[in-house]
Amino acid sequence: MVSQYTIHELHKKLVNKDISAVELTKKMIANRNNVDGKIHAFLSTNDERALQAAERVDNKIKSGEVISEIAGIPGAIKDNICIKGLPCTAASKMLENFIPPYNATVIEQLEKQDYVSLGKTNLDEFAMGSSTENSAFGKTLNPLNTEYVPGGSSGGSAAAVAANEVVWALGSDTGGSVRQPASFTGLVGLKPTYGLVSRYGLLAFASSLDQIGPITKDVTDAAIVLNSIAAYDKKDSTSIPQEKKDYKKALISDVKGLRIGVAKEFFGKGIKEETKEAIKKALSFYEKEGAEIVDISLPHISACVSIYYIIAPAEASSNLSRYDGVGYGYRKPGKNLIEMYINTRSSGFGEEVKRRIMLGTYVLSAGYYDAFYLKALKVRTLLKNEFEEAYKTCDVIVAPAASGTAFKFGAFKDPLSLYMEDICTVPANLIGAPAISIPVGYKDGMPLGMQLIGPALGEETILRAAYTFEQAHLDLNKITKGEA
Repeated sequence: MVSQYTIHELHKKLVNKDISAVELTKKMIANRNNVDGKIHAFLSTNDERALQAAERVDNKIKSGEVISEIAGIPGAIKDNICIKGLPCTAASKMLENFIPPYNATVIEQLEKQDYVSLGKTNLDEFAMGSSTENSAFGKTLNPLNTEYVPGGSSGGSAAAVAANEVVWALGSDTGGSVRQPASFTGLVGLKPTYGLVSRYGLLAFASSLDQIGPITKDVTDAAIVLNSIAAYDKKDSTSIPQEKKDYKKALISDVKGLRIGVAKEFFGKGIKEETKEAIKKALSFYEKEGAEIVDISLPHISACVSIYYIIAPAEASSNLSRYDGVGYGYRKPGKNLIEMYINTRSSGFGEEVKRRIMLGTYVLSAGYYDAFYLKALKVRTLLKNEFEEAYKTCDVIVAPAASGTAFKFGAFKDPLSLYMEDICTVPANLIGAPAISIPVGYKDGMPLGMQLIGPALGEETILRAAYTFEQAHLDLNKITKGEA
């Protein structure tokens, strides 16, 4: 079954003419149509465009042209990333009928490389959530066990890859929204350094935290997709000017001399014993392979969730103020302008989005700005300083990608309890660091994830560490290839 293969395996098959891009795309479309009714990973599809793109790839191969590694291999795009002429809903009633008139920069990059997308994937509304239960268009189920969540907010992207509907997908990561779904579905999720991948055309949630990243079946594929989307972009004022790199060169099974930092703060209350045990075994493996395990301290990890849920809602409150029923998007009429605003925003946004807008507006309001928002920014700086100090003695920091395996739908009745599940992933967003989640073990048939966090622009280091572990534990990602 072709959908079980990785990008790098399928690229070889295309180049060797063992399969055509059109044939591959048709098979993947058929599999998506057969599977998606059960898990609801997709919000919209674009099969005609996909087949046209695949045909262009086949024509290039026939004429002897060199194709990119991602060319002709079906993927999916999270539905908060703009593609010209296709719906971009952010899983919100507010944008149910929005059709972007432009492409996000990552889409421009992918189009240059003849990418094929089978559609837009489901998410928590405006990327606010950790379970993909908050979508206005219905929840996505975890294909490994449909009683469990696929994670969030990029749950649709993770579910589509885990169910072999596509080979790869793009998600966005504001507080762990690429890494946690990857952990819950036995996949690899990579959050690049803030500014390495352009945010232009990504519907804004929290602008100082948002970053686009890949969800893939293995570490090699993560490097391939990162190669495809990482680029300086003048349209994004936070984009980092730098030379183009080939991240596949970092894929070496060798960690001799690598210093791996372990902070006890990442393994405290709330982290399941099976997660701690799996990561402990991983550290033993690294040590046997010649890495040095270094104890470090990051005291402000305990404050990360509090910091995040002040800064992110504050930025969301500002970013989502544009959805007022006037310029574009959903509108619910009222007797006057004020009533129209109230009606539109009350019925256009879901409960979680409204909760975060109110929280953000509150912490930015007069009398509370200094006490909450300004203080959160100061603690964020302290956290960044702690990580910078830690990186003087280590090259990469290991942490859980989530407290444990995926949880069941409805497991968290209290939103604050669910917010605490982000404690392992939000630090990397707050400091702008790159981080990757890879499978590290299983509990009751469901995957556990390990996170490797690097210093700014340390993608090559975390990819090397992740690849070394993966190549020695290939049984851990059998599930992503339909073999488990």
